[in-house]
Amino acid sequence: MKTHGDRFAEQKQYESRHSPSLTYSLVTMMSAKRCAINWIVNNKARVIEVSDKVWDLAELGLVEFKSSKLIGDELEKHGFRVKRESAGMPTAFIAAWGEGAPVIGIMGEYDALPGLSQKKIPRQEPLEAGKPGHGCGHNIHGASGMAAAIAVKDAMERFGIEGVIKFFGCPAEENFSGKVFMVRDGYFDGVDAVISHHPNSMNEVPLRSNLAVNSVKFHFYGKASHAAASPEQGRSALDAVELMNTGVNYLREHIIQDARIHYVVEKGGDQPNIVPSYARSWYYVRAPEREQTEFIHNWVLDIAKGAAMMTRTQLKVEFLEGSYNLIPNRTISELIVENMREIGPPKRSMQDLEFAKEIAKTITAETKTAQLKKSKRPGWERLVDKLIDGEIPDPWGEGEINHGSTDVADVSWKAPTVEFGTATWVLGTPAHSWQAVAQSGAGLGHVSLIFAAKVMAATAISLLTNKEGLGKAKEEHRRRINAKKYQSPIPPEHKPPLNIWNR
Repeated sequence: MKTHGDRFAEQKQYESRHSPSLTYSLVTMMSAKRCAINWIVNNKARVIEVSDKVWDLAELGLVEFKSSKLIGDELEKHGFRVKRESAGMPTAFIAAWGEGAPVIGIMGEYDALPGLSQKKIPRQEPLEAGKPGHGCGHNIHGASGMAAAIAVKDAMERFGIEGVIKFFGCPAEENFSGKVFMVRDGYFDGVDAVISHHPNSMNEVPLRSNLAVNSVKFHFYGKASHAAASPEQGRSALDAVELMNTGVNYLREHIIQDARIHYVVEKGGDQPNIVPSYARSWYYVRAPEREQTEFIHNWVLDIAKGAAMMTRTQLKVEFLEGSYNLIPNRTISELIVENMREIGPPKRSMQDLEFAKEIAKTITAETKTAQLKKSKRPGWERLVDKLIDGEIPDPWGEGEINHGSTDVADVSWKAPTVEFGTATWVLGTPAHSWQAVAQSGAGLGHVSLIFAAKVMAATAISLLTNKEGLGKAKEEHRRRINAKKYQSPIPPEHKPPLNIWNR
């Protein structure tokens, strides 16, 4: 049990981090946070309604027309200036409120994943087989950011807090890295700090980086012919795809340990008795640093050219998108944890816990343990027998690499940026699964949504009202980047692949 002296010491430490002499008093900061949190509590039903509507819509990247409009309209209704169709993407938008400095950004996503349709029940059963579903919880992602931005605006207005709160409506994170186009076209220029939330199976404020990535399609054009009567007249585009894949698989021995290369064959021909005149593969090339990604990518290009030469086919390379490795920020990460602890982890109803128990039955103990171990979270062993993560640990993972990729990384090169996770799914739930879809649309997701919105709002107010803390985050950002320069991986003339789903 904490003594009065302990609490007094903690209060003095808090005041030293949030100096009342800097722009706003500690009382104003705390009152503004309470105001923002109260707005979220009072408007909880509407926030959940928006999240559930986006879950129902389940629109794929770059075509999230209804989801984007829903969130943009809600922000506009609350007095935000909304610029739609940003960076060449009809479903990207920027919503801003306020004037002057600092400028604090909040991000939201709303794209679903193909083939993951699922009912809000704890057993696998699609709403409509083959249709999309929110297997990464982006329905929550968009709604939590939206709610936080409106709540911050309400507090800024009531307490006369100067600055700008900006909501970035970010499409196509799952497949075409919408934020990279937005960064390239200058939409994040002049932002002082950016915070974002993502559903997770644990409360996590990471210090890890991730892998930079290139996404590229290889089109091979050959010559059709009767595969039995006149095969010598044909030039097989499928042979080129297969030879390229074989060459890349031999390349794997000669790339760095943390790199990743994976592919699918999207088109391989029409029927066996016709030499395929056209074939297409889609590759992701990933590595811890942008330069390493480019090195491996160029080697893969050489292999593709070799495959075309061997089969006497023509090659067309279609670069779709690329992104950078993430720059972490301990200053903001620690601030988020502090606000998480002030707010306190959410409580779940008996109905939600029963739902969680049924979901947990579909996840093996081996899968859960392996996932926890892979997280490298200090003390992960404590969670092996837990259903839901109720802890709020310190930030962890400094110097570690998450082997996934995200377009949040490119934003992190422009301003101090942190995307934190909250326990939305039962421990062991894999992202991009039917279990994640079900939980993201049910009560478990709702609880996480409201908690995350409160944390984002409180953190944004901390950054708006404490110039010293914001300055520390920006100085850390400069130090981590050092002499490195950001150059968009997407060429200036390259446009988002808006017709991708029509192929």
